[in-house]
Amino acid sequence: MLPANFYFKVTKKMGETENLKYHQLYNYIEARERLDTVINKTKLIQSSVFSEETGNEVYIKPENLQRTGSFKIRGAYNKMAKLSDTEKLRGVIASSAGNHAQGVAFAAQKLGVKAVIVMPKYTPLIKVEATKKYGAELVLEGEVYDEAYEKALELQKEQGYTFVHPFDDEDVIEGQGTIALELLEEVPEPDIILVPLGGGGLISGIASAAKLKSPLVKVIGVEPQGAASAKAALKAGKPVELSECITIADGTAVKKIGDITYEYIKKYVDDIITVSDYELMESFLLLAETHKVIGENAGILALAGIKKLKVKDKKIVSILSGGNIDVLTISSMIGKGLVERGRIFTFAVDLPDKPGELLNVSRVLTELNANVIKLDHNQFKNLDRFHDVELVVTVETYGHEHIELITRKMLEKGYVINCLNIDK
Repeated sequence: MLPANFYFKVTKKMGETENLKYHQLYNYIEARERLDTVINKTKLIQSSVFSEETGNEVYIKPENLQRTGSFKIRGAYNKMAKLSDTEKLRGVIASSAGNHAQGVAFAAQKLGVKAVIVMPKYTPLIKVEATKKYGAELVLEGEVYDEAYEKALELQKEQGYTFVHPFDDEDVIEGQGTIALELLEEVPEPDIILVPLGGGGLISGIASAAKLKSPLVKVIGVEPQGAASAKAALKAGKPVELSECITIADGTAVKKIGDITYEYIKKYVDDIITVSDYELMESFLLLAETHKVIGENAGILALAGIKKLKVKDKKIVSILSGGNIDVLTISSMIGKGLVERGRIFTFAVDLPDKPGELLNVSRVLTELNANVIKLDHNQFKNLDRFHDVELVVTVETYGHEHIELITRKMLEKGYVINCLNIDK
């Protein structure tokens, strides 16, 4: 705990720039103390798997283990704990794709404040139910976050609520920055911190706090390719609105980053990279299978981004920002992740319609230890070649080299196969 006169002491000894720096750091330290009894202390996970895959020393900051399943509890509680008694009495309103909603609802319950949450209509059920559990009043409005945001502003003006923005707010940013203070205690001098990037609140807090304590660290944001609003803003020189957001990372499907977060990103963030939905699926599978940890689609952006870094032998901390994901999505992510990593292979092949051809194909697969999961032998599908049948086979494989071997061996036997796996 810092003494109450900390800032005044440094003021006497240092210049204006240094004073500002220490004052900013003091704000983050105060926020951390404010959150001390509210948040879980999410210790870093040293990942031998992601380290081996990338040739770096990789650590994971598992904010999916927070009490509400994501980092959002930090900024929401920090903001609401600083409200005046009058503001608390009037109540708060927020718009959210899910995780901020739970953070605000949790904080409201803790502080005895009424909370109204506006969420997009298609927010995953797990996030809707979890928000209800904390006693918040829910309004479902709009297709994406931005439309829910407009509805929340409308209600805020009508009812006089205090608006708790999910990212474009100094107090919210301050709360998210406490993550940097924690991880720097465990890894004092990381080379790179990778951060999921949606509206920009998380990376704004982490980047500014991290560079106050460790100026040489590089902070890199990771956006989904289908919702790269921060990249678009930096290119345009100001926040701009994307025409659409198409990504499975629903928590970061933000058409336009904030004005405040734009300034933070421009000042403190060293680079922004993008990843595809397929790369997210692959990282999801690797995380679940090897670390037995579940991250939501937006939460694993930073892990998917590790492979995009052209570096070796660096100390990297990757923020796993949330883990609120429903079982059906988990199933889909695992299935598609298996395809992306070459663990499932589906192919079609035309066979002469005569006895023994199916046995020949089965023999090749058996010799190569490819376990058949599903098989469809259809005599009536191929109308172009009357005497052929189409065989569609799904097999378990050991990776992309194994798939190439199967393809080559089938060709040697006279069978040209057509890969039906997901196009990249």
